[in-house]
Amino acid sequence: MISLERWPQLKQLREKLNGKAKTEPEFRFYRLYDKVYRSDVLEAAYAQCRSNGGAPGVDGRSFDDIATYGVERFLTELADELKTLRYKPEAVRRVLIPKEGQPGKFRPLGIPTIKDRVVQQSVKLLLDPVFEADFTDNAYAYREGKSALDAVIDVNAHLKAGYTEVVDADLSKYFDTIPHDKLMQSVERRIADVKVIWLIRHWLKAPVHETNEAGRVVITGGKKTKVGTPQGGVISPLLANIYFRRFLLAWEKFGYGKKFCSRIVNYADDFVILCRERAGEALQAANDLITKLGLKLNEEKTRECRAGETPFNFLGYTFETLYCFGGQPYLGLRPSDKSANKYRETVRQLTAASQTSKKAETVVEAVNRVVRGYWNYYCLGTSQKLRWELNQYTRYKVFRWTLSKHAKPRKREGARQSGSKDLKARIKATKELLVNGMNIAPKSLSMKGRRKPCEVKL
Repeated sequence: MISLERWPQLKQLREKLNGKAKTEPEFRFYRLYDKVYRSDVLEAAYAQCRSNGGAPGVDGRSFDDIATYGVERFLTELADELKTLRYKPEAVRRVLIPKEGQPGKFRPLGIPTIKDRVVQQSVKLLLDPVFEADFTDNAYAYREGKSALDAVIDVNAHLKAGYTEVVDADLSKYFDTIPHDKLMQSVERRIADVKVIWLIRHWLKAPVHETNEAGRVVITGGKKTKVGTPQGGVISPLLANIYFRRFLLAWEKFGYGKKFCSRIVNYADDFVILCRERAGEALQAANDLITKLGLKLNEEKTRECRAGETPFNFLGYTFETLYCFGGQPYLGLRPSDKSANKYRETVRQLTAASQTSKKAETVVEAVNRVVRGYWNYYCLGTSQKLRWELNQYTRYKVFRWTLSKHAKPRKREGARQSGSKDLKARIKATKELLVNGMNIAPKSLSMKGRRKPCEVKL
């Protein structure tokens, strides 16, 4: 989320919406549509979409095309379309992204046009503060001020507090199976503006264009669609959070929090139920609630286990029994093997022989982004050994890339050979550009600023 300091009126409006939603939990907001096409709201929405980047939609129009056309002109025309009720959402372009480690399986990604993305972001800027007041504190995805690392810290703190009976759960095709009627009930509980509701319904029922193997465009979806919100749509994460809130509230409403002495930690379609006892019964109760919501648990990925005896993964971290230098066992966390393998593969591709045509600064800059990104996220738990291993691997791959780039050509009469001193100097200069992963400081697992496990409401 970009800073809204440039648009003080929008920032003030969001604060007022959030304050009203907090003080009046039953209040329904009925005048929002006229704010959607306000100039400052559309400008902030466009800036956010521009910072996110992304490919063009079905119209083929890119951000560069809009910049050439004129951003101010584009937003003025869009505001006029919204004001005069001439705006209609366009079809969504679907692409299939291969799933890591699952050959033959793909994740569908829906890409709206940039115009639709801007309007969705504009609506999201107004709805976010309203629904933020209703979200529970154990839902961490797509929320300002919360992150995946906060969810990881929450899990670790409750494991330390004795919540070691674990249900490691995963929803099957969550975004693609959210029922529209039940979702809209959840939205309309807070939003009474019929024009905003109209926008959301039409985004949910937008036609989907997909290119098949023969190169032909196949059109699916449309008005008859009753489930799913496109993964890739700007407003989809908010809608997913709104609907999953039903499960989190139902868990407490039916007394399962007290019954199993449990704590749920949720991030998008992944969640764990941390119990002091009876994890098997908790899994059955969760499955029943999920089924009533029209969703389904992924049977391949959902399981129960006892932390400390069986490792489990959550958000890229492995929670298992680790050992101190003196051999003392403790329940801790570390970066998962899958994440480390993905790091190695990314670095391998960036330093492949096919990349030797690029400048050393360009390649090292790309590698440094991977190093910083990896260790800025995997900054918790026990990682010193892995840091050393991955640091050595990175330096070795860059060393091999430098040798390939500056390899001596085959000897031929009159050919000038580069000396070993020159090659050593190049290798040294390239390595000096590298970020040392060992120097990126790990973060504390402290719950400072977060609710402590002993304060969990059961």
